[in-house]
Amino acid sequence: MISITFILYCMLAIAALAVLITLPRLCGIVYIPHDKIGVIEKIWSASGSLQQGRIVAHNREAGYQANILRGGVHFWLFPWQYRIHKTQLVTIAEGRIGYVYARDGLPLDATQTLGRTVESNHFQDSDAFLKTGGQRGRQRAILREGVYALNLALFVVITETGVYSLEQDDAYTEWQRELAERDGFNPIVIGPRVDNNGQNYDLVGIITVQDGPTLPAGDIIAPEVPSQDGIGHNYFQDPEAFLQLGGQRGRQLQVLTDGTFFINRWFATVEVSQKTLIPIGYVGVVVAYYGEKGDDTTGEAFRYGEQVEAGTKGVWKQALAPGKYALNPYAVKIEMVPTVNFVLRWITGQTENHHYDDELATIELITSDGYEPLLPLSLVLHIDYQKAPSVVQRFGDVKRLITQTLDPILTAYFRDVAQSSTMLELLTHREDIQSKATVELRKRFTDFDINCVAVLIGRPESKIKEPENDPIERLFDQLRQRRLADEKRETFAKQREAANHQREFEEAQARAAQQAHLTESKIAVEIAANRGDAQVKEAERMALREIALAEGQAKARKLEGEGEASKIMQIGNAEAGVFEKKIAAYGDARLFILPELAQQLANSKQALVPQQVMMTNGETGQGSVAGPLSTLISLLTAEKAGMPFTKAEPPKPEPAPATEARA
Repeated sequence: MISITFILYCMLAIAALAVLITLPRLCGIVYIPHDKIGVIEKIWSASGSLQQGRIVAHNREAGYQANILRGGVHFWLFPWQYRIHKTQLVTIAEGRIGYVYARDGLPLDATQTLGRTVESNHFQDSDAFLKTGGQRGRQRAILREGVYALNLALFVVITETGVYSLEQDDAYTEWQRELAERDGFNPIVIGPRVDNNGQNYDLVGIITVQDGPTLPAGDIIAPEVPSQDGIGHNYFQDPEAFLQLGGQRGRQLQVLTDGTFFINRWFATVEVSQKTLIPIGYVGVVVAYYGEKGDDTTGEAFRYGEQVEAGTKGVWKQALAPGKYALNPYAVKIEMVPTVNFVLRWITGQTENHHYDDELATIELITSDGYEPLLPLSLVLHIDYQKAPSVVQRFGDVKRLITQTLDPILTAYFRDVAQSSTMLELLTHREDIQSKATVELRKRFTDFDINCVAVLIGRPESKIKEPENDPIERLFDQLRQRRLADEKRETFAKQREAANHQREFEEAQARAAQQAHLTESKIAVEIAANRGDAQVKEAERMALREIALAEGQAKARKLEGEGEASKIMQIGNAEAGVFEKKIAAYGDARLFILPELAQQLANSKQALVPQQVMMTNGETGQGSVAGPLSTLISLLTAEKAGMPFTKAEPPKPEPAPATEARA
């Protein structure tokens, strides 16, 4: 059982401890730990109480004092006059932002939403804050990472981890929630990112300022605030400099590019957007919503709107080349215009990646012979990059150009073609129709700054899906049968040609098999031919030899005959001369004949009286009596007839026969 003495000793110890604790305080001594601060609340003062509407005293009035107590021992703070509120130091984590709300100060102006920034050592000098014109309410200045000794009777600090305040209020907790939803406790980081599909993309930050003078009527974008004398707002991180340089509230033309920015989310909100990417094969036509009114550069002939120089409001006459641009999508709109060939499909249910042809469908036609086909076709187009602004000015964008201009023109053209053509012509003359359509549509599209590269027609289809009832399908069957017949004809021709080639091949094969015999026979023929040529040559040589010998013999005989003839002629001439001389000696030729006749009769072996008498026809000379008797009878006949006597000429030698000469 506990004794009464022990209880008394305990009570004395507790009383002594209480005296030791309260005695310094009663003596005006206050100890502040070094990780805390002391907010002084003056209960009474000879200077009186605070002025109406004030919360913190900075002229020794009663109430919360502007000065604070730092860590250590402080004197003359008697408990009957001062109440000390020990609070934590304000800690801002690394890479985080703290927001400050001032409970006292000058009221805000009508155009202000945040209190101006004054020199107060980051709100740690409360007296300076109040005396230099600090304003109550949410502040433009923020706290960066670090530890701050702030008077929490004057300031409320909202951080990611909690709210530093001498008095709790649900409004402070709501502000913390709102800032957390805006990711306001983290700096703004602009840079490349990767989406869920693994694609890289670059970002820009779109700034909307919530403080400062409002924009003039009619303006929707605040102009960029340039630096002056080397002083700038450092990409909205210095709100006071931004406003002093003439910045206005609202969406800003200037955007944030790659980097980290500590921006007060009460002062400006940030919307992250992708950079404008103009891929290769496109140009970007700029439609500006800000700037001054520009002068039209298109001239009087262009009646589809105005084009202006860059930097002014309207459609810029110069398009942006392929690349990445940090543009404010609320200030400008970029219309992509393809500059390479692109395809449009008038085919229901089919579309290209550019989606310009989402609203296009297969064209319904009626031919001259009553068929109603569906004609699928594709169109290859090209837009000159220098004329891209004119296209946008005329139609607004490429898709509107296609749906409101190209589609009606193309549909009407092919319906006209179908009405003047039969179904069979559409099927068999597709190439001619394509060529004519390309030329004709190219002329029509030129007026709209569009170049038609090619028109491609597909297979006409029928509205009737059952093949047995489809008239176009039956027409196709007829064409297929006709084509099959042509193919058979060509097949038979090829087979015949193949048979001929096979026969030639077999002949060549047989010839190759007998090649050795053919070679031997050919060689034998060549040998025989060579022998024959040799024999011919030998015969020719022998013939030439015989001819030479014959010619020599002929010449010899000729010379011999000529000599003999000359001898005979000379003998005859001599005898004739003798006879002439004898006749001359007789004086009469008849006298000369008689002795000769007698001599011949004497020497004749023929009987004087012939057994047969031959009669002579004088006219024809047929029949004759040889010898002197004939001569005598001729002379007597001539004399009786009164014919003159002529001197006998010596006989001329007869020429040698031609055959003998040739021999």
